[in-house]
Amino acid sequence: MTIRRNWRHKYKSEKSASVILPVHNAELWLDACLESVLQQDFQGTMELSVFNDASKDKSMTIIEKWRPKLEDSGILVVIGGHESPSPRGVGYSKNQAIAQSSGSYLCFLDSDDVMMPERVRLQHEAAVQHPTSIVGCRVRRDPPGSTERYTRWINRLAPEQLLTQVFTANGPTVIMPTWFCSRAWFSHVGPFDEGGQGVPEDLLFFYQHLRKGGRVLRVDQTLLLYRYHPQAATLSVLEKLEKTKTTQNAHPQVVAFCDVDENKIRKGFYCYEEAQERPKPRVPVLHFRAARPPFVLCVKLDLTGGEFEENLRSLQLQEGRDFVYFS
Repeated sequence: MTIRRNWRHKYKSEKSASVILPVHNAELWLDACLESVLQQDFQGTMELSVFNDASKDKSMTIIEKWRPKLEDSGILVVIGGHESPSPRGVGYSKNQAIAQSSGSYLCFLDSDDVMMPERVRLQHEAAVQHPTSIVGCRVRRDPPGSTERYTRWINRLAPEQLLTQVFTANGPTVIMPTWFCSRAWFSHVGPFDEGGQGVPEDLLFFYQHLRKGGRVLRVDQTLLLYRYHPQAATLSVLEKLEKTKTTQNAHPQVVAFCDVDENKIRKGFYCYEEAQERPKPRVPVLHFRAARPPFVLCVKLDLTGGEFEENLRSLQLQEGRDFVYFS
């Protein structure tokens, strides 16, 4: 007989967390990463679930070196992986690391990042109070000054913007390396897409999470050193294809484009030259003060010294009701 429990109650009484660590050729950063796992001040049961995705460097040697230190401190270490010629991808590795783990809560960690000692404790506290949320945190970028605009966006979004700015080019409003959630909720939403390189498995999961009624929460403390380096795993989408599809499908629903450029406003319209239909569609161009909501803002933020943001504030609109960001 199979006993089915509602996901809301399945892990309710357990105070245990699994750190989910996919690894692929991470020898340069693993010592600092694993040291940060050892230094956690979480008082519950903690385990480290490592999945090696066909590493060809000394990653596994480093992990085995740290295993007795971690286990002596009470942290169970679970190691899985494969030695195929090619890696299977981040989504596959995360799913495997989760499947072999046992904690009631999942703390996602990239192998090149470093956790602050209080990370698991503080995010666990928040996740217990918000069982249908993905819980993130603020980050400190390393090296300092890299991706400044993106880092400001990560750390400065207001609580309500964690839901209203989910369609920007920046991706999830709490970034994947900071995620913390209950296993029950992950099972309700997941798993990650395993399409491999080029598939934004975190963004796809994030949108599915929102479709299922999940919430987004950030612990407003810096709990992660978030590294930026040439070898960092970056997942790309075929933007050209997506932009073409978006333009082709959306233009009948667009009433007008808004601008401040006097030449564009004087011309009075934008013509989509790549359209197959005849005559080619023309969309009016208006001064932004002459337009009426709702607006879709397809503009990168923090690029004009605050001028764009000030123009937007002058309209006294409410984000999420009168406008959304989409880029």
